[in-house]
Amino acid sequence: MRTARRIRHRVWDRYSASDPGLLRLMAGLRTVGSIGLALLILSLLHISVTHMVAGAMAAMVSTFAIREKRVCDQAVTLALGLPTAFASVSLGALLNPHIVIGDLAFILLIFGAAYARRFGERGTALGMIGFQIYFLSLFVHATGAGLPSLYLSLAVAFGCSAVMRFALVPETPERTLGRLRQAFRARTAQLVATQIDLLEADSDRLEGVIGDLRKDVARLHEAALMIQSALEVGTDDEATAALLQRRVADAEIAVERLGLLLLTARSAERADTLTLHLPNAPLPAPARRTDDEDDALRKLRAELRALHLLVTRLGTDDPGTAVTQVRNRLLAYRDDENLPRASLAVQDAFRGIGEAARAVLGLRLALDGPGDESDDTPETIRSREEFEAEDLALAGEGESEQDRTGLKRRTTRAAVQVSAGSALAILGGEFLSTQRWYWAVLTCWVVFLNTSSTGEILVKGYRRLIGTVCGVVAGVLLAGAVGNHTWTAFTLVLVLIFAMFFTAPVSYALMSFFVTAMLGLLYSLLHTYSVSVLVLRIEETALGAACGVIAAVLIFPVHTDLRTDEQLVTVLAKLRDVATAAVAQLSGGPAVDLLDLARELDTALDDLRRSTHPLTHPITPLRGRRRTARYLVALLETCAYHARSLAATAELVPYSKSIAADPRLTAVGVRLEHNLDVLIAHVEEIKDDKGGKGRAKDGTTAADGTAQGAIRTEPSIASMLEGTGSAVPRSGSVTFRVLRHLQRLDEGVAGLARPLGVTVETPAGRTGSRRAA
Repeated sequence: MRTARRIRHRVWDRYSASDPGLLRLMAGLRTVGSIGLALLILSLLHISVTHMVAGAMAAMVSTFAIREKRVCDQAVTLALGLPTAFASVSLGALLNPHIVIGDLAFILLIFGAAYARRFGERGTALGMIGFQIYFLSLFVHATGAGLPSLYLSLAVAFGCSAVMRFALVPETPERTLGRLRQAFRARTAQLVATQIDLLEADSDRLEGVIGDLRKDVARLHEAALMIQSALEVGTDDEATAALLQRRVADAEIAVERLGLLLLTARSAERADTLTLHLPNAPLPAPARRTDDEDDALRKLRAELRALHLLVTRLGTDDPGTAVTQVRNRLLAYRDDENLPRASLAVQDAFRGIGEAARAVLGLRLALDGPGDESDDTPETIRSREEFEAEDLALAGEGESEQDRTGLKRRTTRAAVQVSAGSALAILGGEFLSTQRWYWAVLTCWVVFLNTSSTGEILVKGYRRLIGTVCGVVAGVLLAGAVGNHTWTAFTLVLVLIFAMFFTAPVSYALMSFFVTAMLGLLYSLLHTYSVSVLVLRIEETALGAACGVIAAVLIFPVHTDLRTDEQLVTVLAKLRDVATAAVAQLSGGPAVDLLDLARELDTALDDLRRSTHPLTHPITPLRGRRRTARYLVALLETCAYHARSLAATAELVPYSKSIAADPRLTAVGVRLEHNLDVLIAHVEEIKDDKGGKGRAKDGTTAADGTAQGAIRTEPSIASMLEGTGSAVPRSGSVTFRVLRHLQRLDEGVAGLARPLGVTVETPAGRTGSRRAA
């Protein structure tokens, strides 16, 4: 019984880690429930099968289109969505017989729906409802005489969507935040489990384990960002939100750092941070072991398993006496006297376990309160006191999209592009089929959703076409198997819709596959199924994707390189803000909200990562540019990791007894700011050249092209202390860790010069140009 429960918990943890906050599961259940309830009510009202299909599609649209966080906002948008749907289906039914007028009205509707995205989530939802319901009227061949029945189907669909959203499967910000916290715990446990594999893996398996480690680090980071975005509406108390933000950041940094320390512990040299961010990065050579080292590593593996237990039990209400003893033992490794006899690298790994245990304790205190303190050891008491001091201190403590107008605004530009592409799709679709030309328009519409460059549109169109081709095969098989069994077909439609929503955030090709397979069943229900219809679906999809790409290329194009450069400038600017603010605070400067700055950097880096997908996609023919883009993003991820770590440490300076400000670090901040300004100016110049502006070089470049326009490099930052006669900090101390992060950040920023082609000034004053490989 206990074994079965443990297996069940392990399986659930793995699923929670793969679906943070159960967002995909809830979305799928809510949508399928809305459709199923609508079908049940419509069947009891003896509505025709055609209008039942319309009701099912309307229930789906009214459920997935609304994505606002606050329940009251969702209710208002849903209430506004019903009259929007009535107007859209009426327009479609009345104008369908009039080809030219109907096509013009459809294009205007598409422009309005795309333009409405500038008004936020509500505008996006209402625009999507308007477009999809008009498409629905074309799909079911709505007529003026059938409007009363369609109105009833739409009203039932929206009502069922409200019942599922607000009553049967409610989604409140507080509940979402609670599930995200559980997902963070599960992903932390998964990362620790992979770190155990890292320590135990032989040389043949090491590369695969490090690949898993990269994925787990990225997933943990994703969960932390999702918690950050949910804190604003999921927590009424700002102090509680700030505290939870702090604890999540501490845990993320501590566990990620532990992976680096473990990799170093099993190596002959210190592991490069880039190893955890760049596939195919060189792996450190294994170290030779003495008997003491082997004993220490065996103990290290045992303590890692104990840490995994501690993280796993974080989600339970009662940690238990045994878990408390494990926590106390692991926290003791924060003191040097409790470290085993081993090399400095292995001792650092034990310290990392102690810091990770402290982060887990901080999460428990933030989520569940102080709990039982009777079994606390002196180290645990000290950790609690540190957290209390932090809590008291926290309690006391360029051109934007909105500035742009006209066609410079992304939503306006996209509205013009998608309207032009849809006009082409209508013309081409009419040649393929006068009855089902709208499939081309739908494809053109969807490839523009959530894309911002020509390359992204091309990749999305390619994925949709691949999913459609595979879905046609599945649709043929399913339609042939179901035959005329109406309710069997409806049941399979619900299964496919759930799969569609469950896989949408993971794979656009998979989502397209399930959509097309579902359409085969819908055509069976409408008695219009044939293999030629599904083949036509492929042709219309290819045509729609092609029209979207043509519109994106010819009408106000946003080239992938230009978009990537814009995102790169944003990331570099955010990195500069975080790094300079953290170093300033470590130097004794004024306190600022560093964690918010760090999360802004993370968000910008995620945007850059998405914008480089067309450059790193396997189908891209430019292999050299793909390697450069992957290396650049990996190097920025490394810099962001060190900046996050510095920000988390710097926030403790004003009230910590173990971390003191050091004015000598001011020079480091000046150099980092200068180097990042040089990189930003260089990328801006490249971006302007690509955009055809041809402006002169930025003012930061000196007359000789070396003094202000070059990256400055200096000897090791730690040598600053040696130069002033101060003692070199011991390994594992907070000062040593700060200097290590500063050194790695400084090296990472200088390393960006090579892929970007920026001049580098050597310490001796010589300059050289590092060009992209």
